[in-house]
This record gives sequence, structure tokens and C-alpha cells, in this order.
Amino acid sequence: MRRQSFVGCGAHALTTVPLAYLVGETGRVVSIDRSRWHFFEEITSSAGLRRRIIPLKVDARELPFPFKTFDLAVLVHGIRSLKSEETMVKVISEMLRVSEEVFIAESLPTANNERQRAHLELYNLREEVFEALFGEKDDLHYPTLEKLKALVEQAGGRILRSGTFEPKLPHYLAYIPREYVERVEDERKRAELLKRWKKAYEKWKGGAEHPPVGWLLAE
Repeated sequence: MRRQSFVGCGAHALTTVPLAYLVGETGRVVSIDRSRWHFFEEITSSAGLRRRIIPLKVDARELPFPFKTFDLAVLVHGIRSLKSEETMVKVISEMLRVSEEVFIAESLPTANNERQRAHLELYNLREEVFEALFGEKDDLHYPTLEKLKALVEQAGGRILRSGTFEPKLPHYLAYIPREYVERVEDERKRAELLKRWKKAYEKWKGGAEHPPVGWLLAE
């Protein structure tokens, strides 16, 4: 039986469903997230793969498995949601502890064309806007592939393979409504963010593209 763990599966099961398909009839995917489950049951059931998936609501910094339980632990587009480097290292360390191998993929902070640059300029405002509004970060800026490797090594892992690829897909995740920026109480900060938002939005609405993605496999 192939056994995979997907950390930070998210409400829309975007990676969980393909993984459940790939493990086959006898395989199982344990999907882990602390809080985002809103559409998960509906989507996985509609895909006809629900029985291959075991959802688990736990903190990925303390996975409830006493030994190497999985063939592969996966974290796709989730590193940026882990709030701090300390949390990243702890989560990766837990993935390495419970799995034979670990696969991580994340968007990179690089742009090879104007559409990718449009995405990055608006996306990079998210961290500052959310911190100004709520006192905590939303998704962090994308890490470089070198940074991902360093985090894995800091967690005790050894890089087996790594690389980059171009998704070549439209990508509108970066959008932040102007109303969010207008709610920032600090007048000077609000004016600065609005100026940057307007400039980035003008470029973004002309078309945005997913930036390159970095990936690595480690043990």
C-alpha cells in the first residue's frame, strides 16, 4: 500500500485529489490541516476519491505518528503560509520524522515576463497589508529555492533532487481588494500602501501569470 501525507491540504483539496488518484485503489493519503476544511468533503467526494483520503485536523508541528508511517510527505504551496522560519523548520522536521521522503514545492520570487511580475508586485503587498490590519502576517513572500533547501537542511534533511518549472498558467491569487488597504488606520502607512497598490493593480489587471515554481525531494 502506498501511503502519503499531505501537509496543509487546504479547503479546496487542490493537491489532495491528484495525490489520491496517484496512490491507486489500495493507497491512502492522510490530509493534514489545522483549520481550513470548508469545501474539502464536497470536493473529494465529487472526485470519487473520498475513501482513499483520511482527513486529519492537527497541528503539523506535532504530527501524531510515533515512527516513519509514510512513503512520502508532501507540502505544495504551503511553506508561505507557515508564518515564520521557526515554524517552517519544525513542520519540515516533523515531515522528515514520519516519512521516508519529503517533497516540497513553492512559488518562487522571480519573474521571467511582465505578467509574472504583475502577480509578484501585488502579491508582495499582502504581508504588509495584513500585518497593518491585523497585527499578523498572511502568506509570506515567496522563498527562493536556495532558501527552501536551507530550511530542509536546517530541519535535518538531505536534498536528493531539486529543480524549477514554469506552470504557464493565469494566476490571480495575488488580488487584494482596495477596501482592505483603505482600512489601515495609520494614515502615513495607508497612503504608502494605496500608492503601491494602485500601481501594482494597474499592471495586474492587464493579466497575471503564475511565477516559476521551485521543488525539492529530500530524505
